Amino acid sequence: MPNTTVEPAEATRLRNKVVDELRADGNISSPEIEAVMRKVPRHEFIPDTPLDKAYDTYAAVITKTDEHGVQLSSVSAPQIQAMMLEQAQVKPGMRVLEIGSGGLNAAYLAELVGPKGEVVTVDIDPGVTDRASRLLEEHGYDKVLVVTADAAEPLPIGEVDVVMVTAGAWDISPAWISQLKQGGRLVVPLRMRGLTRSVAFTQVVGEHGPYLESESTRICGFVPMQGSTAHREELLLVNGTPEIGLKFDDGLPADPHRLDNAVTFPRHELWTGVVIGLQELIDTLQMAMAISLPGFCTMAVDEDLDTGLVAPVNKRFSLAAVEDDTFAYLVTRRTEDNKHIEYGVHALGPNAKQFADKVADVLRDWEANRRGGPSPTIRVYPAGTPDDQIQADQVIDKVHSRISLSWPPA
Repeated sequence: MPNTTVEPAEATRLRNKVVDELRADGNISSPEIEAVMRKVPRHEFIPDTPLDKAYDTYAAVITKTDEHGVQLSSVSAPQIQAMMLEQAQVKPGMRVLEIGSGGLNAAYLAELVGPKGEVVTVDIDPGVTDRASRLLEEHGYDKVLVVTADAAEPLPIGEVDVVMVTAGAWDISPAWISQLKQGGRLVVPLRMRGLTRSVAFTQVVGEHGPYLESESTRICGFVPMQGSTAHREELLLVNGTPEIGLKFDDGLPADPHRLDNAVTFPRHELWTGVVIGLQELIDTLQMAMAISLPGFCTMAVDEDLDTGLVAPVNKRFSLAAVEDDTFAYLVTRRTEDNKHIEYGVHALGPNAKQFADKVADVLRDWEANRRGGPSPTIRVYPAGTPDDQIQADQVIDKVHSRISLSWPPA
């Protein structure tokens, strides 16, 4: 059992406040997860972090960066941890494999599986696993098995009921699927065309063999996976300088040089009439663009080099797309009542008007047919699966898998 060291009353108050907020916003719905998140002292698994930072409901705590400031390891925000624990549906007596360690989430899992269950937590970084081992032991979770390994490779631990991945994954390792018991569950922050979703997968046996199918998806962000399944986005510099960068997650356009002269054309601006609330989730709008536009990407502008060729609302991240010699990106503006925002499209290139119209049509189709509805169904097939054996509106080819995205029937 965890130790009973007296903790500051302020830590208890803040922890209960976090859980109350997560219950109110729907991220916690089960009493079991509420109980473990009230019980485990989150702040003690994030040493040297001020209490208000440790108990920020919606912010992660970065625990390691490289020499360039790139984030290598973090403790996820309470909101993300609660969301993924709900997706995992861990029950007493289960065997759980956590990929991406740190200690805190493993403690939650240990509480959920109880004395008859087992938790194995794995990380590629020995500094992370050393820290996790120490913290887990200090707080009475010494039955958790901590392993230093590249978890994309098979682990000699037998089958498990749940595989929970707590690092951003570009691909699905066959090892994760092979470790699952029949009917088991894989929860993973999966990156698809630059968009990350926490997906709870279960295995389905189809006419042509088994595949994974999503049961739930939630928008999220994660420190990317290291090791053999690490993957970096490719950057296309539109103007031949770092001023405008288009980021492609699954390969550059076939002939990227066709964009070389796009910025020499006047910027075409179009307002779509698609209006949403300030707090409305746009996860399905993002997915609609990713599915419908073959050249979907994201755009970032270097603020130090910005000459105003493009005018995104967020210079660090804008939804964008490329078609041959033309590119476009989304913009927004407040409505007159200041309670909503309208989407617009900016396009540059010789076919700017036609491409802006095409992107606007995607947004209008989303508004008419997808807004407020379910997310696309995500399926994972082995690499090499023929197209005629895949249900999809869009197929994304990875190294080990083919990821299909398809909208549920209207």
